[in-house]
Amino acid sequence: MGVGRSYSVALLGLNGYIVEVEADIGQTLPNFVILGLPDASLNEAKERIRSAAQNSGIPLSRRKITANLIPASLPKRGSGFDLAITMAALRAAGDIRSTEDTVFLSELGLDGRLRPVRGVLPAVMAAVRAGHHQIVVAQANVAEARLVPGAVVRGYKTLARLAFDFGAEPKDLALDYDPVEEEPVSDADTGDLIAPDLCDVSGQHDARRALEVAAAGAHHVLLCGPPGAGKTMLAERLPGLLPDLGDQEAMEVTAIHSLAAVQVDSVHLLRRPPFENPHHSATAAAIIGGGSGLPRPGAASRAHRGVLFLDEAPEYERRVLDALRQPLESGELVIHRSAGTAAYPARFQLVLAANPCPCGKATGKGVECTCTPVMRRRYFGRMSGPLLDRVDIQLSVERVSLADFGQATVEEDTATVAQRVGAARSRQRERLAIFGMETNAQVPGRILRGELRLPAAATRILDTSLERGILTARGYDRVLRLAWTLADLDYRDQPGADDIGQALGLRQAVAAA
Repeated sequence: MGVGRSYSVALLGLNGYIVEVEADIGQTLPNFVILGLPDASLNEAKERIRSAAQNSGIPLSRRKITANLIPASLPKRGSGFDLAITMAALRAAGDIRSTEDTVFLSELGLDGRLRPVRGVLPAVMAAVRAGHHQIVVAQANVAEARLVPGAVVRGYKTLARLAFDFGAEPKDLALDYDPVEEEPVSDADTGDLIAPDLCDVSGQHDARRALEVAAAGAHHVLLCGPPGAGKTMLAERLPGLLPDLGDQEAMEVTAIHSLAAVQVDSVHLLRRPPFENPHHSATAAAIIGGGSGLPRPGAASRAHRGVLFLDEAPEYERRVLDALRQPLESGELVIHRSAGTAAYPARFQLVLAANPCPCGKATGKGVECTCTPVMRRRYFGRMSGPLLDRVDIQLSVERVSLADFGQATVEEDTATVAQRVGAARSRQRERLAIFGMETNAQVPGRILRGELRLPAAATRILDTSLERGILTARGYDRVLRLAWTLADLDYRDQPGADDIGQALGLRQAVAAA
């Protein structure tokens, strides 16, 4: 008997690391020891593995089994190491041939069934990057694992069948056991769902234009207005205006949803931008990410390359809102816990919706509003200045008039507006390709005031606002980005004074109201 080896993957955030699993059969009394910083669920693998191997007809040795997960300093968690430990132990006992550089990712059931685990997509991506192209997963994870280019994926239903393919003697194996695959649970046939269309929104021409500008340049939006004005309807239709995700973006988004245990399309990458709408009672861990042990992605990361909509934004805890300031600037969330640090991409478009006051009636003359000035300031003040300074478009949404609501004319639909958005995005990609960027929202100030510097005559109103303290330096740059987006939508090579004025108006519409 020697030392058996196999491979698996440990995930820290979306980053995966190859774990070499060693197994040694000792000469002492029966025991099973797992070394290498295993968590509680991984320590429980000892009982799962023994029962699964016994019921598969290939029982583990009755002597002491020591499994070592290398590197020992890397935290390991979850049940995805079950199969790799089992294969290493069977190899150490001489029951199967060498597994070579195959990576095993699966949980074991007590009956010997291979069960799916979450995070298969980022784990397989990490394995392929590390040069391990042979992957073995549970049958239910095969389609997801095969989304990774370069991966040679094999799926199995049972440990017995897998052991047989790796050279185990067939006479005692439970090869006749063929469990019935469980049908995936689906809330509805996505092909029958009707996506929200922009033509459903009556009136609100300024808000519709602002939404188009936000989609074209990937800008953040604040919609402030009374209840029933259409803020939620507008926000829900923003994802439909965004273009489909590219290959790399789709891989990132699908990997996050796989890791977050969100149901993933088992055949295709997620090509449409995601939409996350957490309730205002959600905690910081639910939105930013966290949890015990290694942190898991929250709504902000699940909205990567899509839209994060916070309805009734002032009702959220202030610390939750302020925690979004970092990803709004960097496009990444780094979460520190005692068990390790996890980094998740979080380049989303933030849409905030708020009432003008707690009762929502402080619009127009505000004669029906029962809130005191102190109550209004306290309510809207829950969104801090530094957070609002990072929001490009701040629009006041008024009630829909009877004239707009009762018109028989049909508003522009999502497809029509999306075409203009796609054309504007194409212009941005061509202009920003030399900088390695795709949208105006990504352009830093040094480029806006450097290679893309505008004439002084065009920025005069902006310079005056900065000099008077109406705008911060960050706000100055964000108005410039908005102006470039307005120019792209109108097929102009660069923005002029009118574009700057419109951009400044979009940013200060709430303050003016």
